[in-house]
Amino acid sequence: MRAVVMESRGGPEVLKITEVPDPVPGPKEVRLRVKAVALNHLDLWVRKGVASPRLVLPHILGADVAGVVESVGPGVTGVSPGDEVVVNPGLSCGRCERCLSGQDNLCPRYEILGEHRFGGYAELLVVPEVNVLPKPKNLSFEEAAAFPLTFLTAWQMVVDKLQVKPGEDVLVMAAGSGVSVAAIQIAKLHGARVIATAGSEEKLRKAKDLGADETVNYTHPDWHKEVRALTKGKGADAVVDHTGALYWEGVIKATANGGRIAIAGASSGYEGTMPFAHIFFRQITIYGSTMGSKGRMFQIVRFLEEGRLRPIVGQVLPLEEAQEGHRLLEERRVFGKVVLRV
Repeated sequence: MRAVVMESRGGPEVLKITEVPDPVPGPKEVRLRVKAVALNHLDLWVRKGVASPRLVLPHILGADVAGVVESVGPGVTGVSPGDEVVVNPGLSCGRCERCLSGQDNLCPRYEILGEHRFGGYAELLVVPEVNVLPKPKNLSFEEAAAFPLTFLTAWQMVVDKLQVKPGEDVLVMAAGSGVSVAAIQIAKLHGARVIATAGSEEKLRKAKDLGADETVNYTHPDWHKEVRALTKGKGADAVVDHTGALYWEGVIKATANGGRIAIAGASSGYEGTMPFAHIFFRQITIYGSTMGSKGRMFQIVRFLEEGRLRPIVGQVLPLEEAQEGHRLLEERRVFGKVVLRV
C-alpha cells in the first residue's frame, strides 16, 4: 500500500510517500480502506520529537480517520466489509479498572492512533473493532475525518472537566484550531456565552459565524483586559486552553475568581510561569485533559447526525501533499481542519 512515512524527526520534508506492506487484521481487528485522514497539532509534535520522543522510526502519523471496512479479523461481529466508519483514535487495554469504569483514556496502557502506533496517512489501516463507529450519513468522508480527536478532546474539556452551565462566560483560546472549533460549538450547546480569541480578524469573524458571542484578538498586549471588560470585570468562568506558555499569564488574568481552566496542549511552549497567589488566593482550578472516553463518541455522533454540531474542514489536500498540510497547520493558515484525501 501507499503511505506517507515519517523517516526521521524534523520539518515537513521528513514525510515521504512510499510503498509499505499491507497491514493484516488480527483477532477482533478490522482493516479499513482509508478515505480521509485529518491532521492535528499532535502530528506536528510527534514529527518534531516533542511528543513520544522515543518512538521507533519509521512511523506513520494520523489519528483521525474515516473509511470503509475492507476486511475483518477472527471474532469481529459488529462490523462487516463495506461498512462506512469513523475511527475513535483512543486505544486502551479494555481490561483494567479504568477501562471498565468508562475512563479508558486514563488506562495505564493508553495510546493514541498515529502517535504511539501506525496511523492513517495510508491507504489501509488496522484498528480494534471497538474503535470504529458508523460514519454519520450526513457527513462526507472528509467531514467525518475532521471530528474524532478534536471533538472528543473538546467534549471532555467543556462537559466533563469544566462542567459548563447555561449562562456562564466561557473563554475559548485559539478559535481557529480544531479543538477550539469544537469547543465553541459544545459550549454553546450547553447554554454558555462564548468569548473566542484568535490572532487574525478573519479567524475572529469565522468564530462569530460559528456561534461565538464575543471575540478578542490575543495579539493585543492587554487582550486579557478585553476579556475582563466583556465580562464586566469578572473574567471568564471557564477557559478552554491549549495555547501554552506564550499566553498562559493572560489566560490566568482573564479567568474569574473561582474560575476553571482546562488545558489540553501547549502549542507555544511547555514551560509557563505564574505567581501561585493567582491560584490559591483567587481559588482557580486547573484541569489537565487528554482526549475523552470512548463512550463520549456516541453522544458526539448523535449531535453531528442531528446537525447540532458540525466539523469544519478548512482545507482538503491529496495524501501526496502531506508536507504542505503540515506547513498549513504549522503556519496557522487554516480555520478548522486540514484533511488529506486518500
